[in-house]
Amino acid sequence: MAQTRAGLPPHDKDRSVRDCRSTGGSRRRPVHGAPECFIDERLPVTTVQPQRSLPSKRKRHTLPKANHATEEIYVENELEQFCLSDAGLALLAKSCKGLEKLSFIWCSSITSLGLTTVAENCKFLKSVDLQGCYVGDKGLIALGQNCKQLEDLNLRFCEGLTDTGVVGFAQSCGSSLKSLGIAACAWISDVSLQAVASHCKFLENLSLDSELMRNTGVVSVAQGCRSLKALKLQCVNISDESLQAVGSYCSSLEQLALYSFQRFTDRSLYAIGNGCKKLRDLTISDCYLLSDQSLEAIARGCTKLTNLEINGCHNIGTSGLEYIGQLCPGLVELSLLYCPRMGNSALREVGRGCSLLKALHLVDCSSINDDGISAVAQGCRSLRKLHVRRCYEVGDKGIISVGENCKLLTDLSLRFCDRVGDEALVAIAKGCSLKHLNVSGCHLITDTGMTAIARGCPDLVNLDISVLQSIGDMALAELGHGCPLLKDIVLSHCRQITDVGLAHLVTGCSRLETCHMVYCPLVTGAGVATVVSSCANIKKVLVEKWKVSQRTLRRACSILSFLCVEL
Repeated sequence: MAQTRAGLPPHDKDRSVRDCRSTGGSRRRPVHGAPECFIDERLPVTTVQPQRSLPSKRKRHTLPKANHATEEIYVENELEQFCLSDAGLALLAKSCKGLEKLSFIWCSSITSLGLTTVAENCKFLKSVDLQGCYVGDKGLIALGQNCKQLEDLNLRFCEGLTDTGVVGFAQSCGSSLKSLGIAACAWISDVSLQAVASHCKFLENLSLDSELMRNTGVVSVAQGCRSLKALKLQCVNISDESLQAVGSYCSSLEQLALYSFQRFTDRSLYAIGNGCKKLRDLTISDCYLLSDQSLEAIARGCTKLTNLEINGCHNIGTSGLEYIGQLCPGLVELSLLYCPRMGNSALREVGRGCSLLKALHLVDCSSINDDGISAVAQGCRSLRKLHVRRCYEVGDKGIISVGENCKLLTDLSLRFCDRVGDEALVAIAKGCSLKHLNVSGCHLITDTGMTAIARGCPDLVNLDISVLQSIGDMALAELGHGCPLLKDIVLSHCRQITDVGLAHLVTGCSRLETCHMVYCPLVTGAGVATVVSSCANIKKVLVEKWKVSQRTLRRACSILSFLCVEL
């Protein structure tokens, strides 16, 4: 895969693409077999780290041997921004005619001229991602006329496109298209969807985010694309009529995501429940008119459901989820976000009926407490991930039950659950071998709890203990001794840790890659220097700029990130 990761000066902006043609020993030999090219101009230049000992402006190209199917180009330059033009794109297209997958993310200088050149030379393309590129209709039409094997097309934020381009593409290449994404394209309307419905009969995946599209287009797609398996909609002007059509015609639908709909009512999900028996993954976000009756209809009709996310649907409460727990035994992942009416009895039913549950996410569910968490822990012993945030009624009792029952748990997040303390972590450390732990804002946790984690979870990789006022150097020393695999740690707002604790931490955690430690008043420039100099793999240190000495800045400028406070 040809990858561009950082900057080139303006006069060299297409040089990396010229080099994409060559293999290890020859700059003149084209690579016709390279299947993928990925260029993302959003990526910062520091994603490729130069040698820390000496800041370098040298550009390094790493190319595989001639018999390798992929290429990697790493272009290092901290000072300038890479920008791919049509000329560079032409070089790439003519040299890599075997390309199958092409991704140009926010490449603002690419136009229809460059895309046309790609289409004429790279006729084996199967996937094209043009997110954020200002290409026009001519380029898209050329893509359809030349690339008859194209299956996947992403047109998110392509503001230069109109219905003319999409219609022309669909007419030329629609028979092979399986996946289409359209978002924030101000000139694409129902006319385009009607063309997709007519010519893209084998479409399986459709993602739409538009204020222009109405029922006409979605109904046409439902009627014309009956192989549809995944549908994601964020279209404020669509109502029940659209989903009723999906329920009637798209019996193969497996994934449905609905975002920010204020016109959908329970009739929509009644239709889905009645017609889409294969549905496995459902997301409903900010759909204010949906009620418990919608979840009941899904539970009764879509018994193969494995993933459910309810986000900000304030009219959905306990009884709807109870039906899910009773009728969908294959549920694997459940996310309840901003659901103030969701109570413990819902989680009790999930615990009774969904023994395969592996991931539970709870955010701002103010009516759920230890009883609900305990019910899930006792019934869902395969649980591997538990994320609970700002559920202020959840405390030690529920988390202790998790530690006692969920032996496979590896990922635990309890952000700002301020009733959780040391006893919970002691139980977790005894029963679970965590790899990821986030207890940010759990102010009852002290060195005692973290010592238990350090001694009981030797495989810990990611740790966030920010905003813990009672955590001190003892905890860091224990982590340094007991968690040699630790890669990422967040210590920000820990007011008791000092340079001494950091020294103990880095002595044992030699694999540390990121360390955040802003607003730690007892950490000085010496502590920052210790972290930077002791960790060979360190990639990012977030700290206040005034704490960094000039010597440390010279040695490690590429890995230092500073909190912006001078606004």
